[in-house]
Amino acid sequence: MGTKTVDEAGAATGAQATNDEEKVEAIDGEERAGEPGAEGRPEENAPEETASDETASEQKTPEGPSGVGQGAGAVVAAGLGIVSLTGSWVSTVASARETLVGQLRTSSTASVSQQIKEVYGDAWHATALWGGLFALAALIVGVVVLARPAFGAPGKPQAVWIKSVAWGGVALGVIGLFLAVLKYTDVLLGLPSAG
Repeated sequence: MGTKTVDEAGAATGAQATNDEEKVEAIDGEERAGEPGAEGRPEENAPEETASDETASEQKTPEGPSGVGQGAGAVVAAGLGIVSLTGSWVSTVASARETLVGQLRTSSTASVSQQIKEVYGDAWHATALWGGLFALAALIVGVVVLARPAFGAPGKPQAVWIKSVAWGGVALGVIGLFLAVLKYTDVLLGLPSAG
């Protein structure tokens, strides 16, 4: 603790007196800052926001479609395109079924070419048919996703990644459909001849 002494003029001296004077100056500074004409007040420098300003800004930016459905459609188109090229569980089951039906319908006395056609040819065609259906689905979904912005909210562009994935789905669908037609017509990997 500091000591406080009073000199002949009545002024306080010492460490305690210095602390008291600093407190008085600090209080005077706060009172001056709170006066109406004081500069540098944070309340006057900050712009005031009202509830009407907030609602006006919300009304200026209308909520449009988020693009989640378009993105999902683009991914589905690409997935269907890949399935059309690599095969699916459905095409495998359809192929096995056609093989079984061909074995049941073909007698042991049938010619070799007839047995090949019934047992393997129909199964190959079933695989090509299902691949073509998946490719056609990929093509349709991709085109719908790409055409969707024309019928949506004006001024809201489609995300670049959605366009890219949708174009990929369309391309895979076209390739898958082309290969399915070639397989079904026996132009690509046709049945071997029996002779």
